[in-house]
Amino acid sequence: MTEVVDKVVNPGALRRVFAQEDLNFLLTNRVPRIALTRLMGRVSRIRSPLFTRVAIAVWRLFTELDLSEASEQRFASIHDCFTRKLREGARPIDTRAEVLTSPCDAIVGACGRVERGQVLQAKGMPYALADLFGPTQDSTAFEGGSYVTLRLTSAMYHRFHAPHDGTVEQVTYISGDTWNVNPIALQRIERLFCRNERALLRMRLHTGQAIAIVPVAAILVASLRLHFLPGVPYPRQRGASETPCDAPQTKGQEMGWFEHGSTIIVFVPRGFALCEGIAAGVTLRMGQALMRLPS
Repeated sequence: MTEVVDKVVNPGALRRVFAQEDLNFLLTNRVPRIALTRLMGRVSRIRSPLFTRVAIAVWRLFTELDLSEASEQRFASIHDCFTRKLREGARPIDTRAEVLTSPCDAIVGACGRVERGQVLQAKGMPYALADLFGPTQDSTAFEGGSYVTLRLTSAMYHRFHAPHDGTVEQVTYISGDTWNVNPIALQRIERLFCRNERALLRMRLHTGQAIAIVPVAAILVASLRLHFLPGVPYPRQRGASETPCDAPQTKGQEMGWFEHGSTIIVFVPRGFALCEGIAAGVTLRMGQALMRLPS
């Protein structure tokens, strides 16, 4: 099916056209984002092998989708492909106790230090940590700490995993918009992450430090599943929804998944440091070293 589509349309040419910033921004943001996201949710669950093969072939016209590491090679729906599992051993986990690992496959975006309660979504585009965490959660524990923005493209593995041994103590779900979170939008829309639908996972490591993991939704993805909580995906309700929990996690354990590609931002308190080589533009795989714990 992919070969047939490739003969009709040149995938490389199509990707180059779509990469033009103005066109990309228009097609992915100046549309009824929430309605389109809900429609995509319904379409992605159509269980038809033929429709799914055609959809995946079209998907490959716009992205470099690689399914060679998937545990299954046939999918009943697009949703099954989006949320695919990987074969055993495809993502080795850095088991060193002093290392916090990447929770997902991703391209590193803005990263650095929390200063005066602010971080960057892109160069020259700051946002307040308090706005991201929402009105019900205190973000001051991360002042002077570090953060890393991890962007998942639509073709990437979409499941995310615990970065270290610890316990998830609180989940805050915040309803919102579904702006695209690609670099083009991040350079144009102020406080984008603070506008979008998101969840705040507060986790205490077994060593005692508290970290925060913030999965942010985007266009075509506004549903987050967490294995350790019942009643997911989260309901569509306005404002912030609090869920206290006591969910032990081991490093590398699967925590949940997005219904499509998006962003995860990891926050740690003072004393942590980014691992060598972690910088904007670097591509990571789940389980690779991300930060070092205080000595």
